[in-house]
Amino acid sequence: MRVVFAGTPETALPSLEALVASRHDVAAVITRPDAPAGRGRTLRPSPVAEAAAAHGIEVLKPAKPADPDFMDRLRQIAPDCIPIVAYGALIRREALDIPQFGWINLHFSVLPAWRGAAPVQRAIMAGDEVTGATVFSLVEELDAGPVLGSITERIREEDTSAELLARLADWGSKLLVDVVDHIEDGDIAAVPQPEDNISYAPKLTTEEARVDWNRPAFAIDRHIRGCTPAPGAWTLLEGERVKIGPATIADDRTLVPGQLSIGKQEVRVGTTTTDLVLGEVQAFGKKRMAAADWARGTTFPDDPAFA
Repeated sequence: MRVVFAGTPETALPSLEALVASRHDVAAVITRPDAPAGRGRTLRPSPVAEAAAAHGIEVLKPAKPADPDFMDRLRQIAPDCIPIVAYGALIRREALDIPQFGWINLHFSVLPAWRGAAPVQRAIMAGDEVTGATVFSLVEELDAGPVLGSITERIREEDTSAELLARLADWGSKLLVDVVDHIEDGDIAAVPQPEDNISYAPKLTTEEARVDWNRPAFAIDRHIRGCTPAPGAWTLLEGERVKIGPATIADDRTLVPGQLSIGKQEVRVGTTTTDLVLGEVQAFGKKRMAAADWARGTTFPDDPAFA
């Protein structure tokens, strides 16, 4: 089958590589335009663009998927199907109608749960025990198209959003190629999503990532892991923003919510249940480091507390 792949970040790379290694012909790649990156903020191509170029695949970078020149080129390529993973822009009806078998989207949840931009983060923060990945036919409504295949994956107690997303991207790439295989073979049918149990996963904002210490330890732990690495869980100490990395739930409670206890081997923070033992922290303008090392190099007021 002649396919064009659409994707942008590293999360999409396993799917691109799996399609390149499959029986299908990847005729081109669609990705977002070059964007500023690094300290110098110089323009750099997306990870998908770099990988496609390394394979000698044509790269299309429309400012908008509705650009006339892009649409003309896509019609010239005439793909049978367009698999899409984390592309980062809305696809309108005119573009959806170009490939015979449509656009098929790999989404990192078991739909209809967690439609939207941050399904992995929201699943961890909500305390879900199981999530997964779904391949569905793309429609104009957000993540609402009929399902072509899905897998499930257990959310581990120590999972950050980055770790869980990496597993889902790997397993999901195999699911995506399998679906494309069956589309070509003509032995697969799309199943409409259920109309109940729909939930949404909007992109996390920096303000949402702020830690509320007046919550139970298990909820704060999930919040921190869900926000790691982006946008990064944070709190305030004496008016200074401090990023908080994954923590460990202690067995006992010795502190009030937000109170810091700084020992030689660990830094604890109080919650409404048991204490949390901090793992890594990052003060503004500083490198990420172990919480105990950070505490030893910082002058604190008496009985310091996070806000």
